[in-house]
Amino acid sequence: MKIEAMSAPNDYVIRVLDSPLQVDAAAWDRLLFAQSAPTPFMRHAFLSALHTNGCATTATGWTPRFFLLERQGQLVAACAIYIKSHSQGEFVFDFGWARAYHQHGLNYHPKAVCAVPFIPVPGSRLLAASDRDRTLLVKHLLDWVEAERLTGLHGLFASNEDVLAFQGAGMLPRHTVQFHWSNTQPGYTCFDDFLANLSQEKRKKIRQERRKVAEAGVTFKVLQGSDITPADWDFFYHCYERTYLEHGNPPYFNRAFYASMAADMPEDWVLFIAEQNGQAIASSLLAINASSIRARGENSSIPCANPDTPDSADKASKTNTRLVDRVAYGRYWGALKRVDCLHFEACYYQPLQWCIEHGYHRFEGGAQGEHKLARALLPVTTTSMHWLAHPEFFNAVDQFLTSERAGIADYMSDLQAHSPFKA
Repeated sequence: MKIEAMSAPNDYVIRVLDSPLQVDAAAWDRLLFAQSAPTPFMRHAFLSALHTNGCATTATGWTPRFFLLERQGQLVAACAIYIKSHSQGEFVFDFGWARAYHQHGLNYHPKAVCAVPFIPVPGSRLLAASDRDRTLLVKHLLDWVEAERLTGLHGLFASNEDVLAFQGAGMLPRHTVQFHWSNTQPGYTCFDDFLANLSQEKRKKIRQERRKVAEAGVTFKVLQGSDITPADWDFFYHCYERTYLEHGNPPYFNRAFYASMAADMPEDWVLFIAEQNGQAIASSLLAINASSIRARGENSSIPCANPDTPDSADKASKTNTRLVDRVAYGRYWGALKRVDCLHFEACYYQPLQWCIEHGYHRFEGGAQGEHKLARALLPVTTTSMHWLAHPEFFNAVDQFLTSERAGIADYMSDLQAHSPFKA
């Protein structure tokens, strides 16, 4: 068990723990739900399940360190850091940087990442009660990385507030492109209403794809939360595992992890099961931010940290009760039988229809995939932040990222010119 305590100015105490089980779950989640971009993947239960079920541990190349900043006994800033012995499961690809290090006789690993293992979902990574607390957290992260002789610090898929804090400490921004669907205000009334906003070509294509699935006799059962039975989770996992094995890779998550999800945070999951002739043949799984909505939505007045207020001393001046958007996150799928266009129906059309029916504002389709654009998931940029301890490599990466950002901007312009929506 590793617990480091360090003193800091302004009566702060910094603790570094090597397990989420040493972190007070209620305090962590309370701070998470006060951020501008909370996601279910940063919940204490999610991170703990990764740890206790052997998904993100030292043995799998993810050595955890949890940073806690406390003032007068109160948690005011926190983050999850993982010391990485490889670059798998991050979705911000730095394999070229690792090769360059190797070619110069240097080791690129171990490095530190501020991230959620295996989850390329943008959101709050630096949990903080104020901008001042967030800035201090980043300072101590960088000091710790240098003291531990790690090669660098990487904040993956960070929120806007996180980006500002990382950038203020001299870290370099890197952009990637994802595809997200938006339920425009006041919101679509039904799936046909959504289709009516698309160009004729795209509208026709989607209807053709859905018709192929329906004519194959495939129907869908939709389950949410505690309605998902252990047998349903078993079937989903069979599909999920098969998808990974077909691509020659073991799955990131094991069955025990999903058992923890069912037990500890069931409200944040929606499962779609495709059936044909009374037999289940495929499934897809969505995460949703139901816990964030409940905590800081209609049923609660949990304050939301105000990034515009530099001093957190006056609680009333630094918080508000801004509601969070309803967001669904496309995660995993698998099929035991091949049906033409079933992937599109299970992974896009059924989830979008569910989002419309339940008033969800955004559906995030995950990393990569230009084919999502034709299905009305529009390109957005996500930002990760990077710092390398080696000064020459830091400068080289800085030059590379400057060029890469220009290329990403051109790529975004090209994608936006092919919008599936009516002009």
